[in-house]
Amino acid sequence: MQRQLANMKQTLFDQGYLDEQFIQLEELQDDANPNFVEEVVTLYYRDSARLIQNIEQALEKSPLDFSKLECLMHQFKGSSSSIGAKRVKSECTQFKEHCRVGNADGCKRTFQQLKKEYATLKKKVEVYFQFARQIGPVEKACRSK
Repeated sequence: MQRQLANMKQTLFDQGYLDEQFIQLEELQDDANPNFVEEVVTLYYRDSARLIQNIEQALEKSPLDFSKLECLMHQFKGSSSSIGAKRVKSECTQFKEHCRVGNADGCKRTFQQLKKEYATLKKKVEVYFQFARQIGPVEKACRSK
């Protein structure tokens, strides 16, 4: 079962959903706080829901305040980077670029894609953490040197 969990996590990396930051979070997890990564990811999804709502509201305004949108997306990108949400972070970068050049349609299109990536990752990590809880504590993550 632990091999299955490891394969599940590797798939998230192979498909580009997670990056090295996720491994770094796992390295901070220990016996004193065995659910550290899950707690951090849960906080990310709780807090980022507010940011998504603020971005949606800002995208409904006319004309768009690209400076405000870029600032909100900068916060969202930072949060996404902290858990290793690679695809979400990539969409954030594209969104910010659209803001810099004043491309309203690009912002709206990219934001829709960002929300899809965000929701997909959420489902995948929820399944991963649920399976991890079922099999119990796992050996500490190691990065190849």
